[in-house]
Amino acid sequence: MAAEAHGPTASEYIVHHLQHLQNIKQKSIVDFSVINYDSIVVGLILGVLALFVFWRAAKSATSGVPGRFQAAVEILVEMVDNQAKANIHNAESRKFIAPLALTVFVWIFLMNAMDMLPVDLLPVLWQGVQGDHHAYLRVVPTADLSTTLGLSFAVLILCFYYSLKIKGVGGWAHELVTAPFGTSKNPVFALILGVVNLLMQIIEYVAKTVSHGMRLFGNMYAGELVFMLIALMGGAAAMSLSGVLLPVGHIIAGSIWAIFHILVITLQAFIFMMLALIYLGQAHEAH
Repeated sequence: MAAEAHGPTASEYIVHHLQHLQNIKQKSIVDFSVINYDSIVVGLILGVLALFVFWRAAKSATSGVPGRFQAAVEILVEMVDNQAKANIHNAESRKFIAPLALTVFVWIFLMNAMDMLPVDLLPVLWQGVQGDHHAYLRVVPTADLSTTLGLSFAVLILCFYYSLKIKGVGGWAHELVTAPFGTSKNPVFALILGVVNLLMQIIEYVAKTVSHGMRLFGNMYAGELVFMLIALMGGAAAMSLSGVLLPVGHIIAGSIWAIFHILVITLQAFIFMMLALIYLGQAHEAH
């Protein structure tokens, strides 16, 4: 009975908050047999919210003096359009890729921004709905590897699509077996170089896709852990009889990290968008 009266330890608290709402218990960080319902639902809701923001911006746009909202959207659109022009030199492709890049930036920013909510706010509300204090909920989709790798895999599929569209089946196949080491007039050397080039191309595609998703996941996962540690500092302050400086440190640390994290969530959304544009630009170029 005495053991039950105590709250969770620091490690139990962190482990609980790192567990997803899913169909079965996840055995490791990389486990393709599970479905993280919280990441899917929160991601979809924020995706709809991003579309609503775009719809409102388009509906309220005026040719006169723009308001603050329209000015902010125009600055964002111009920034993304300039980056798209710098990386995608095909004007026809930019008609789809530039709006896609804008959508990706806003969507990832909103998913990252979920990290700014108090750590226990939505999980506690969800536990109240479920009537179970062991109910799990994670609200930062980009701190879920399945989300970030899914986004990077979608970029990979688009790279394949534009490689085929711009270069044709024959042109892309020729590139896969001749770049980066070229070929040879000798049939034997040409075969060896072709195999080596193909392996290098496969490694390059896999490395770009994995690093693209892992970079976003790693930064957001680390940020989530820091917020949990700061929350634990507040919990320790609440249970401390003599800790006068601990609550102050909790507020100061939380405020400083939250301000810094605003830059992190924005920068990570921008980096993911830029890498997507760079990879899609490379798909348009001949080696």
